[in-house]
Amino acid sequence: MEQDSYQMGATVSPALEGEIAVVPFLEAVSPSMRAVEAVIRELAHSSVPVLLVGEHGTGKKALALRIHQNSDGGSGPFQIKACKALAANALNLDQLPSGATLYLDEIADLALDCQKKLLEALSKQSANRSARKEARVVCGTSRDLEAAVRDGSFREDLYYRLSGVCLRIPPLRQRKEDVLSLTAFFMERYAKVFHRSIPALSVDTQKLFSEHSWPGNLDELETAARTIVAAGDESVAMTGLRSMLVRSDGKANGEKTSLKDAARAASREAERELILKVLTRTRWNRRRAAQELQISYKALLYKLKQIGYSEYGAS
Repeated sequence: MEQDSYQMGATVSPALEGEIAVVPFLEAVSPSMRAVEAVIRELAHSSVPVLLVGEHGTGKKALALRIHQNSDGGSGPFQIKACKALAANALNLDQLPSGATLYLDEIADLALDCQKKLLEALSKQSANRSARKEARVVCGTSRDLEAAVRDGSFREDLYYRLSGVCLRIPPLRQRKEDVLSLTAFFMERYAKVFHRSIPALSVDTQKLFSEHSWPGNLDELETAARTIVAAGDESVAMTGLRSMLVRSDGKANGEKTSLKDAARAASREAERELILKVLTRTRWNRRRAAQELQISYKALLYKLKQIGYSEYGAS
């Protein structure tokens, strides 16, 4: 994701025309995120713009949804717009329904002409307050907007208009108290998706998760939880995941790392280990193994060919 699609376990689901569905929300344990939650509750009685600042994967979209849900006028739709490809005519706040919230994702990517349009819309909204429930604007960024102002790529007047209420979202490495509850949340969620039981994590895995720096933040944590549930066996999943987590920890100092590539590698390794484990248990009876793995016999033969074991076993 970024779908940056969860914050404290809240997730956002894509819907038509930029709207998203309301989904469960897991409150934080860590003091740093509880402070953010407290500010969100205070914002319920106003429609002032809010700026969310945080690394990729920290959950800015879902926090914007939480602000919308808590707002007095939050009965309207919640819409997400990616600023990189946004046209100026999409920033006419008068066209938004009463009580709507518009989340502008990666506001630093907004073109200068669109920045001007947004500033004009916010100024007009501020000057023409009425009994109508105003649409709220929430912006998110993973970049340093002050640096963007200095290099001329972001308007200073718009920055000051947006940053009146600025919430800095801590990365997961600064809120490790939340890691295990978030892991449980994601595992429960994927247990329903995959129709599996929720695995109980060993003490060693809990320790590894609690100590890991999670440079991919909630995206990385969700991937790990999903892999464990999909494998159906923690020890099998952790064979691949452990190396993935060690690699990402080694790149937590700012070196670029591809979470998708790491996740694919971990998933392939976990799948290989699970197939071999089931085949061993069924004494390499491939038809029985396919039934136990809940895949077709043909699919199992293809996977065995991929991992170099196509000549082994009995049909």
